[in-house]
Amino acid sequence: MSELRKILLPLNGTPNGEAALATALILARRFGAHLAALHVRSDSREVAPLAGEGLSGAMVEEMMTAADREQARRSLAVREVFDRLVGAAGLEVRGGPPDPDPRTHDLAGPTASFRSITGREHELVAYAARLSDLTVVPHADSGEEVSSSEALHAVLFDSGRPVVIAPKLSPQQVGRRLCIAWNGTGESASAVLSILPWAKQAEAVQVLHSEDYQRRGPDAAALLDYLALHGVRATLQSFRAIDKEVGAGLLAACTKFGADMVSMGAYSHSRLRQLILGGVTRHVLENAQLTVLMAR
Repeated sequence: MSELRKILLPLNGTPNGEAALATALILARRFGAHLAALHVRSDSREVAPLAGEGLSGAMVEEMMTAADREQARRSLAVREVFDRLVGAAGLEVRGGPPDPDPRTHDLAGPTASFRSITGREHELVAYAARLSDLTVVPHADSGEEVSSSEALHAVLFDSGRPVVIAPKLSPQQVGRRLCIAWNGTGESASAVLSILPWAKQAEAVQVLHSEDYQRRGPDAAALLDYLALHGVRATLQSFRAIDKEVGAGLLAACTKFGADMVSMGAYSHSRLRQLILGGVTRHVLENAQLTVLMAR
């Protein structure tokens, strides 16, 4: 990915959504990109099959009405946060992505749009992500924000595009001091391609590698040569697992470097295996305090 033109941001009213919006705004302003916020409302008609037997039609109707009211309340709250932060950032709000200048093919500065649709969030977010350069999702607190986690995995597994997981707190900067986690896999190679726009602008870039993390494939020294061909000068740093947690060692190395962003491949093993046994991806998703770019 050589440039960023369109950033997708699913917003569903979760507690970490404001930090995700702040992160996406930083990226849109930095790259002059269009920020497309997408709010997916649940379909109240899906409440009926979940209601079970033994309920009267009036009771099911009442449940659907209550679900509609809750969705309307959440939609208003999401739009209020969007208007407030986008207004403070000074972005022009449009009905959709702007047309690029036909002479330069550049966009007219960073812009934003907001769209609200009804359906299944994980499906619609994945569809929208396929025609976006990247998707920014809120940090999903374990066991609390199921829909955010579903959106994250939908993008990773069903869009073919990278995903940025925002930190829980709004960051001051993103990608100025950048770490690239490398283990030689195809997933980490996809992450490297996706992170190049940041790496070319970063103040400092460090490649992180570990014997505990490396798989069959090119080693970290070969990655340095590849980055140099793209004009990116990076240093090399090894790390070790902490208490047998490779992810903990990776995040500790990021902290030591003072990184505000890390890129990595996601789920080199199957997602099911990582969910059962743990794994680097799961540890980083649950514990990272910085912006994370993942790709498959």
